[in-house]
Amino acid sequence: MKTHSLSLWWLRIATFLLAALAAASAAYWVLKWSAAVPSAPAPTAAPSFSRQVQTDPQVVARLLGGGQKAITATLVDSAASHFKLIGVVANRAKSGYALISIDGKPAKPYRVGSAVNDSLLLHSVAARSAALAASADGPVSFTLELPALVSSEGKPIRTKSSSE
Repeated sequence: MKTHSLSLWWLRIATFLLAALAAASAAYWVLKWSAAVPSAPAPTAAPSFSRQVQTDPQVVARLLGGGQKAITATLVDSAASHFKLIGVVANRAKSGYALISIDGKPAKPYRVGSAVNDSLLLHSVAARSAALAASADGPVSFTLELPALVSSEGKPIRTKSSSE
């Protein structure tokens, strides 16, 4: 039995040429993608203007944010700025607990009458607020309030205590 050896050679040559073409194409694209972006040409001399351009200093100042009234921010460093009311548990007898964060630290629960820090104690609690005072029978130094409730549409929710 004799095979056609001539037809097998053509098949082998065609396969080799196709593989070489694929390898050459792959090498071309790899070299093209890995090539560094050519650097910009060296700058030539700066352009010179033949005539002098007049600028208005007030226009330049306005473009750069000047010429506006200075906004002075005054920081009120009161004791109330160190406290943040997180939550309240209150009853009608004005006793209960308040969850207070001091200077950004994790919030802790305080019972009415207990010391919040060295100079203040929790004087009383209401539905959405807590009053701090220097002593149990002294005047209230300041009142902390919970932030207003907001619905999913962004509208404030009225509560029973806010309508009174």
